[in-house]
Amino acid sequence: MTSDSDGNQVPRLELHGITKIYPSVIANEDVSLSVKRGEIHAVLGENGAGKSTLMKMIYGVTRPDAGEMKWEGEVVHVENPAHARSLGIGMVFQHFSLFETLNVVENVALGLPGNPDLNQLAEQITEVSNRYGLPVDPERLVHALSVGERQRVEIVRCLLQNPKLLIMDEPTSVLTPQAVRKLFDTLRQLADEGCSILYISHKLDEIQELCHVATVLRDGKVTGDCIPSEETPKSMASLMIGKELPVPEHNAPVELGEARLQLKRLSKKSDDPFGTELQDIELEVRSGEILGIAGVSGNGQQELLYALSGEEPVDDAESIVICGKPSGRDNPHQRRISGLGFVPEERLGRGAVPRMSLTENALLTAHHAGMLKNGMIQFDKIADFARKCIDGYNVKCGGEEHAANSLSGGNLQKFIMGREILLTPKMLVVAQPTWGVDVGAAAFIRQELIDLRNEGTAILVISEELEELFEISDRIAVIANGRLSPVKNLADTNIDEIGVWMSGMWDQESAAEVTSHA
Repeated sequence: MTSDSDGNQVPRLELHGITKIYPSVIANEDVSLSVKRGEIHAVLGENGAGKSTLMKMIYGVTRPDAGEMKWEGEVVHVENPAHARSLGIGMVFQHFSLFETLNVVENVALGLPGNPDLNQLAEQITEVSNRYGLPVDPERLVHALSVGERQRVEIVRCLLQNPKLLIMDEPTSVLTPQAVRKLFDTLRQLADEGCSILYISHKLDEIQELCHVATVLRDGKVTGDCIPSEETPKSMASLMIGKELPVPEHNAPVELGEARLQLKRLSKKSDDPFGTELQDIELEVRSGEILGIAGVSGNGQQELLYALSGEEPVDDAESIVICGKPSGRDNPHQRRISGLGFVPEERLGRGAVPRMSLTENALLTAHHAGMLKNGMIQFDKIADFARKCIDGYNVKCGGEEHAANSLSGGNLQKFIMGREILLTPKMLVVAQPTWGVDVGAAAFIRQELIDLRNEGTAILVISEELEELFEISDRIAVIANGRLSPVKNLADTNIDEIGVWMSGMWDQESAAEVTSHA
C-alpha cells in the first residue's frame, strides 16, 4: 500500500484541473477528483455532462488539454490504452470496442499483452464468465451476439486483466436484475481485494446501493460530491439535473382500437448457429396500448426484432400482419409505408450511420413523410425536421450537420427516439428505448411514448429494464428460449413473477392460451 511521508494512504487516482475542449463544446473544465484504493466511486451527470470524455482521458483514448493526473502518487501522462492497461487500468466502454468478424476469444486476446494461447484463454473466459454470472461462449462470433452478450464480453475481458482500477460505463444497462446482483457481488469482492472502481450509471438506485462516494458533473464541471448511502435517488437526480426529477404520468388506458400488429404462429430459424429459434409466437398489439416484452439478453429478442423490422423477412406473409396488411415478406421500406416505425437496440450501424450527419440520418427513415418532391430531396424540410428533433429532445450536439458518431451515446439515443416518435407511426417497435440515457431524459422519453400511445399509436417495447416496462406498459410478456409467455395486464402481475418467467418458467397450460384484453 502506497503512503505519503505522513503515513497517509495515497489515493490510487487523482485528477487536478482536467480540461478538454473540442471545437463545438467544452467537454470538461477544471475537473478534480480522487479515488482511493478499494473505493467504488460513482460519476454522475446528464448525457453530455462530460463523464465518458473524462473516463477516456484516464484510459488514454484521448488526452487532456490542461490539468494533471496522478497514479498512486506519481504524475503520469497516459499515452494510450495499452499504457493504461500496463498501469493496471481497465475500462468497459458504453460503446463496445469489439471486432464483429472475430469470435469472442479472438477479441479478448487482442486486448491482452503478448500472444496468449487461444485454447487456454477460452478455458479462462469460460471459467471467469461462469464465476461472475456473465455466461458467454468463447467460440461465438461477435456479430451474432446481442447487445447484452457483447457487454458481457467487455466485462470479462477486463476482469481477466486483474485491474487495479476498473472503469465501468453503464455496465448494467442490459443485464437482468439477477445478473446485476451477481455483478454487484463481483464488484464488492474486487473492492474488498483492493481494486478501485469508477462507476458511471444512470440508475441512481444502483449507485445508492453500491457506491461509496459520488462526484457530480454538470456541463463538464464538478458541481459537488455526495455519499450515495446518505442520499435518495430523488435527491441525487436533483444534484445531477439541477431540478426536481420529472415522473412520467401513465394515465388510464385509452380506448383500444384496431390491431396494428399481429404475429400468428411466427417461427423462424436463426441464421446464426448460436442464435435462438423463434417458436410459434402469437401476439397482438392494438391502437392505444403499450405492450412490453421482457427477457434476458440472447433469448430471441434480436431474432424477433429482425423479423419485425423486415431486415430478415419470413416465408409466411400472414405470420406478420402490420395495420391489416400481411407483411412477413415485406422489406423494411414496405413496412414503413404500411405504418411501422422502428428503433433498433444498436444505435450506431442500425439506428444511425456513424459518419453521416444528423440531417442525413433523419432522411434515412423520414424520407417518406413529405421530405421528397418528385423524387428530389427537400433539404430545407429534412434539416428543419432534424432541428425539431434536436430541440424537442434536448440533443446536445454541434448542430444538425454534425456526424452521428460525434454525439455521446445518450444524446444519439435521444435523437433516434425523437426521429421515430415525431413521425407518429401507426405502429412503433422500440428496443431498449432509454439504454444509456440519463434519468431526466429517460423520464422524458418514457412520457413521450405514453403520450404517443394516448394519441392512438400501438407500441411494442422490448426492454431488459423491468422497472421501465412496469412504468410505461399496459400489458407485459416475456421472451425466453425463443418462446413467448402469456401476455398479462400489468395490474395482474408483478416484477417478481416476471423475473421468474425470464428464466422460461411459466405455466405450460397458460402458455398455450391466448390472453385476452381486459
